[in-house]
Amino acid sequence: MPDIDRRTALTGASLLATGLAMPAFAAPRSTIVRTRNGRVAGTREAGLHVFRGLRYGQDTARYRFQAPLPPESWPDIADASRFAASCPQQSRQEHVSEDCLFLNIWTPSPDPRAKRPVMLYIHGGAYSNGSVVDPLNDGRHLAAAGDVVVVTVNHRLNALGYLYLARLDPRFADSGNAGQLDLILALRWVRDNIAAFGGDPECILLFGQSGGGAKIATLMAMPEARGLFHRAITMSGQQVLASGPANASRRTAAYLRHLGVSGNDLSPLPGMPVERLMEALATEDPILSGGLYMGPVLDMKWLERHPFWPDAAPQSNGIPMMLGNTRDETRAFIDPNGARLKGLNWSNIAQRLEPELRMDILPEWVVAQYRAQFPDWSAERVFYAASTAGRSWPGQVIEAEARVRADAKTWVYQVDFQSPTQPRRGAPHTMDIALAFGTLDAPGSFTGTGMDAQTASRAVMQRFLAFARRGNPNGTGMSDWPVYDLESRPTMIFDVQSQVENDPRKWERELFARVPYVQPGS
Repeated sequence: MPDIDRRTALTGASLLATGLAMPAFAAPRSTIVRTRNGRVAGTREAGLHVFRGLRYGQDTARYRFQAPLPPESWPDIADASRFAASCPQQSRQEHVSEDCLFLNIWTPSPDPRAKRPVMLYIHGGAYSNGSVVDPLNDGRHLAAAGDVVVVTVNHRLNALGYLYLARLDPRFADSGNAGQLDLILALRWVRDNIAAFGGDPECILLFGQSGGGAKIATLMAMPEARGLFHRAITMSGQQVLASGPANASRRTAAYLRHLGVSGNDLSPLPGMPVERLMEALATEDPILSGGLYMGPVLDMKWLERHPFWPDAAPQSNGIPMMLGNTRDETRAFIDPNGARLKGLNWSNIAQRLEPELRMDILPEWVVAQYRAQFPDWSAERVFYAASTAGRSWPGQVIEAEARVRADAKTWVYQVDFQSPTQPRRGAPHTMDIALAFGTLDAPGSFTGTGMDAQTASRAVMQRFLAFARRGNPNGTGMSDWPVYDLESRPTMIFDVQSQVENDPRKWERELFARVPYVQPGS
């Protein structure tokens, strides 16, 4: 029997026939499930049972900059029909609050006997912005197509999740990795409760795009996360190095100066309006250009080593991992019609390319190499290719290589599917979100909804689902996708016709492998 309260699982006409009173918030087609903290009422939508805004941690405003606390129990039925708040941030979200430790579940049925694979998604936006309430992250298509349980998680971001105060005040010993600790708390909640929603707590896949992938890479090096997940997919997101304590402290000092707070007295911070904390994120980063970077810190308490340096964290080498990127990453966040590309030509391309690279390499030499190798390419095409290969891609290559050296099962993919709705964007950063979730028509999708997009999406979803189920992206009726190795470097190319290619973009990979990659924020 599913772990559903028999007195409250009845809905609609059946509930009325028993004479029981329906909770005021419960729709006629609600589903009520008992968790360890209390009962929750979700909704039934298109054959799925959906639970939004499930609390996995207490209101963080009560313990700002500290480790999260598990939720207290509740006596009544909690409404799980609507999304809860996202973390306060600089980007625009419909509803934000420090009370943001909530997750969402899509399941074919809340039957503990089902033991379906669990696919838990962590959103991008670096470590400072983003939310899983984004329609691109809706789990309905994935849950229905693959007979899996999909979970999406929000957590603390930016200063609320990663401001490093530990060296200034012992009350905030966990501050530099509070956002990561939120995710660990969410994983514990899933381990303890997901069976009631039809999921298998021994078959949990983490997948995340951009910052979400970086958070997963970091979790793979955090001892507290050991055993809480069993497969991992990082989508254009990597974390070779965490932020060192010295640079994290420099960022904290700049942030506190902006707020007018002394490092010797942090007493104003816990009660300061969150709006002021968000405004101070515009502080100039003392190490990087632009706004202040926030991310996980090598604090030697929760994170005692870098995720992928000097090698892949041994604790996670037994976890199968898939790493991906898109062919034209930087076309997403460097607008083809924006100021950085206005008037771009061969005389100024090196100057404009230099700040986009994440390695100390002579940009004039890079441009000359591209022009010799690809004489027919325009300045714009060289700019995007070089900025992608020298910025967004190297971290993924480094992580894949480290996994191979550790004899850890690893698969690599590249999305080549070109945007039909914005052709100048090519295959940009975030392209694989809609392809993986099947949310082709969601706002923000670059895919369009045509047959080609549907074909590419089916290919991505099929492989992700196989990986969630078996820890291997291969299966009956699918072409062979070999594990990654350093000799042939087999890579799945997701496109209208998806297929494996050996060492795609080899020339570009070797070009930028001449110099060390500098992890942003380290």
